[in-house]
Amino acid sequence: MPFAPPFDPTLDACALARALLGARLLVRGAGGTVIETEAYAADDPASHSFRGPTPRNGAMFGPPGHAYVYRSYGMHLCLNVVGRPGEAVLIRALRPETGLALMRARRPAGPLCAGPGRLCQALDVRITDDGRPFDGTDLTLHLPQDRAGVILCGPRIGITRAADLPWRFGLAGVGEFSRRF
Repeated sequence: MPFAPPFDPTLDACALARALLGARLLVRGAGGTVIETEAYAADDPASHSFRGPTPRNGAMFGPPGHAYVYRSYGMHLCLNVVGRPGEAVLIRALRPETGLALMRARRPAGPLCAGPGRLCQALDVRITDDGRPFDGTDLTLHLPQDRAGVILCGPRIGITRAADLPWRFGLAGVGEFSRRF
């Protein structure tokens, strides 16, 4: 079943980040299993939503189960799953499984989906995906029925505010992460 409302409103950003591990993510037919996530809460000074809604972060205040896509450092796109208002989970890495030839054509060298920018390039995530639902049309997210395995936890990457919070999560032993835990 695609990830879409109805949505459990009690799930905070960290719980959603853990719940997304093992999910199957497809973007226009290419994708795989989510193996690394990072949580951002509404009261988190590192979150784009910390100061309230803006045209750039509007999707973070929209319906849960939608995408929040933004450009990082003016170069790379990042894909997030919106949870509660002002909260989102960054998809940092996935194990590529479907549409490998398409992904390799988009990323001819190096790791395919280890890191949010690489992942978005390999999956052809577009800035126009911002605010779109994971409804099975172009964006699909199937939550795992049951997830076996150890969940790793560590500090988030590439931020300066609240950098010490252990809100980065990964599935142990399943593929390439954006950075070692």
